[in-house]
Amino acid sequence: MDPPADRTLDLSGRRLRRLPPRLCAFTALLRLYLSDNRLSRLPAELSRLSRLHTLALDFNTFSEMPPAVCRLRGLSVLYLGNNRLSDLPAELSALTDLRALWIETNRFEALPRVVCRLRRLSALHAGDNQLSALPEQLVQLRQLQRLWISGNLLSHFPAVLLRMDSLELIDVDRNGIRLFPSLVGLPRLQLVVYDRNPCTNAPRVAPGVRRVGRWAADSPPSTSPPPPPRRGRGAGAPPPESRDVEAAEKV
Repeated sequence: MDPPADRTLDLSGRRLRRLPPRLCAFTALLRLYLSDNRLSRLPAELSRLSRLHTLALDFNTFSEMPPAVCRLRGLSVLYLGNNRLSDLPAELSALTDLRALWIETNRFEALPRVVCRLRRLSALHAGDNQLSALPEQLVQLRQLQRLWISGNLLSHFPAVLLRMDSLELIDVDRNGIRLFPSLVGLPRLQLVVYDRNPCTNAPRVAPGVRRVGRWAADSPPSTSPPPPPRRGRGAGAPPPESRDVEAAEKV
């Protein structure tokens, strides 16, 4: 196999159980898509792809983060959704340029501590896990703009989010939140999605901020919020380059 001219390699949906180490000789790669396979580990040689800035490992069978990923220090976008992960290693903090992290639909009962050390994150998707709270250390992510935590076990709106002035989008759809605080103090907020919670009020927001949920006069119940940029299984999914661009727009 010759190295791709556009420095993008897409091996999604190939039913791969292992990544051939010879592919790691393509050291000029910028984007590697391994989505929708049967991978549970990756070769140590992956760390040779030092120029990689986008890596998609979603829709596989990883129960642990492959150590080689933590040595890809140029990564800015990492997709780990739809796997079997319950924690992330401390070594992930070596990815100091990481801007977008997708860990949705895994087995996290708590947000991994290392996430709060990824200081350049601007987009975090941790939806459809088993999170019942968010750590106070999340406030350290001063560049975080977009946060998806829908489909978890939150019974209260996470108070730490009220101190995160950089947030532009908050999605807490499909949780167990009964009472929402005022979000007027978040100066950059543009959209809050709180539908499908057993809440007794709508969150107060500043003028011009869009709300999606019950009692939101500016957003009827039939309105659907824009989904987070991602590529799922099956026909009609955008090409990997499209997903990369969508994620990078807010990174």
